[in-house]
Amino acid sequence: MDTPIEGYLRMGIVHYMAFPELASGSGPWEETLRHIALDPFFTGIEITHIEDQQARERVRGLIRLAHLSVGYGAQPAILGQGLNLNSLEEDRRVHACILLKEHIDEAIYMGAESFVILSGKDPGTEKRPQAITALIKSLSELCAYSASRGGPMIVAETFDCEVDKCCLLGPSLLAKEVAEEIRKQHDNFGLLVDLSHIPLLKESPHQALMPVKEYLVGAHLGNAVIDPNCAGYGDNHPIFGTLGSANDVPEVAAFLRTLIDIGFLDGKSRPIVSFEIKPMEGQSPLVVVANAKRVLTQAWAVV
Repeated sequence: MDTPIEGYLRMGIVHYMAFPELASGSGPWEETLRHIALDPFFTGIEITHIEDQQARERVRGLIRLAHLSVGYGAQPAILGQGLNLNSLEEDRRVHACILLKEHIDEAIYMGAESFVILSGKDPGTEKRPQAITALIKSLSELCAYSASRGGPMIVAETFDCEVDKCCLLGPSLLAKEVAEEIRKQHDNFGLLVDLSHIPLLKESPHQALMPVKEYLVGAHLGNAVIDPNCAGYGDNHPIFGTLGSANDVPEVAAFLRTLIDIGFLDGKSRPIVSFEIKPMEGQSPLVVVANAKRVLTQAWAVV
């Protein structure tokens, strides 16, 4: 591709994955953020809950100073606290919504334009219809709450449904069904597809993206180990080119090409597309980030 990538997207990074010690809400927020803030390669950053209010305020100031667009990922809270937006136990579903509304408030304070969640576990064929109904109810509630506060778009990220997270969403056709229903009443809802989850779902980029193109508002670039005999098997977001993994330069290029083909990367709207990569044991976060940047540069050259 001859056109610079900046003409098609805002390059972001899932900060708390590149620096996983932050996922708990505590850690060296400012020190690690400064690496991203000083790097003009990035124009977006996805953060998560920051426990300390003063640290939160300083991080917000640094993000503004660096002129970074912001997304907010609620995945660590959902996974860490076992929240389930499609729970068939109404009290658990309501509890998840209450806690996530508090995170929406934080996302508003941080100036986030998106609020990313994931569904709960798939309960199986027999109970799946009820779980879908519960998920739609929860997401509609979060959309209404965020809209009433002038808050960010509510974004559901699709995950694997069999290998690791075993989420309800899930396959792209089901994600489309859910998005269609929610969009009937809420225009502040969308979907996010992560390249790392596509091989875990046994889908191609075309199969993953084409059905949801009308609802797609975000994308992640990541990798997954698909060989159960190799370290990092499952949804662990290793560096590109990891032994036994699915994604490297050709797969990133194919994903980007499909995003262009479906009109998501149209050269006008410039959505945030973020790396979601995580250091494995003994790996330097900064080298992991450099790996991702290098792979993207090579992939864009052949799109």
